[in-house]
Amino acid sequence: MAELVLTPPVKEFLLAFADDEHLMGQQHTEWIGIAPFLEEDMAFASIGQDELGHAFMLYTLILKDPSDIDTYVFNRTPEEWRSCRLVESTHKRWEEALIRHWCYDMAEDLRWNLFSDSSLPELTSISERALKEETYHRRHAEALVENLLTVSSSKSRLMKALETIVPQVLGLFSPIPGEEEAISYGIVSGKHSDLFPIWRKRLERRFGVLDPNLFIPANDESRTRIHPDFDHLFGRIREVFLLDPEAVW
Repeated sequence: MAELVLTPPVKEFLLAFADDEHLMGQQHTEWIGIAPFLEEDMAFASIGQDELGHAFMLYTLILKDPSDIDTYVFNRTPEEWRSCRLVESTHKRWEEALIRHWCYDMAEDLRWNLFSDSSLPELTSISERALKEETYHRRHAEALVENLLTVSSSKSRLMKALETIVPQVLGLFSPIPGEEEAISYGIVSGKHSDLFPIWRKRLERRFGVLDPNLFIPANDESRTRIHPDFDHLFGRIREVFLLDPEAVW
């Protein structure tokens, strides 16, 4: 059987997932040293490292040469990124960071499962590894949220955070460039948008029925329109790279 060649649209599709993982990992690292307690410093560092690892594996698959990854990732213009606005936005309140973690990871296993029987064997292997690590991520988010919901003051803050985060999550399930072609080649088994009802059930099973207005998509959730916070985040993740762009780490 001939090797499956990734077409530009399929690479664009995989790039969206890789960029999501990369920026979500970066967002978690922003809390190292400033999380409310030491256990969360360690947990967010560990989860962030996993997400960055998932991104690295997907970038390697797209580029076929790991040595090109730093140059490719850090030299792109903001307009060339395909991340969703959920992972691009800055949330300085701990409750919002936690709710984003919960919402993202309750969607992530659904996304990875779409690759569990991919026509691209490397992608199936990546998915299997990621799903094992995602079990820990969901367990962490769920346990912490469950405990905090038992305290009226923290519950109030979490429910308020949902009003900010949930509308951004909708972009996670929006159509992705190259998705139709990826499905036709058997690289992925379905559309991300089809996963949304499953995710919403998880959300409302944990937090109760929410205001329907939170689930009305905004007009600016396209992955080709970056969030206003992206430039600051992009500058942060390029700081070390720009010290010496020619360095080999």
